[in-house]
Amino acid sequence: MEKALRIYGEVLRLVRRLPKDTRPYYAKYARENFVNYREVDANDAKSLEELFHRAYNHSVWVLNKYSVDGSAADKLKEICYN
Repeated sequence: MEKALRIYGEVLRLVRRLPKDTRPYYAKYARENFVNYREVDANDAKSLEELFHRAYNHSVWVLNKYSVDGSAADKLKEICYN
C-alpha cells in the first residue's frame, strides 16, 4: 500500500509539469485509476508489479505527448521498478 501511495504522489507531481489547462483532467484520470484498482490483493505481487509498470509507462507517454522531458519521470521509474 505504501508503494502505491508513493507512486500516486509522484504521478500527481508529474501532472504539475503538464500545461495548466490539462492538469485537472490528468489529475482526475490518475485518481480514478488508482481508485479503480484499490481492490487488488496486496499479496498479489505480479498484479501489483504490472499496475506499477503501467503507471510508469502511461506517465512517460503523457509527458512525451506534451513535450515534457521524460527524465522528469526518473523518480517514478525508481519507485515502480524497485
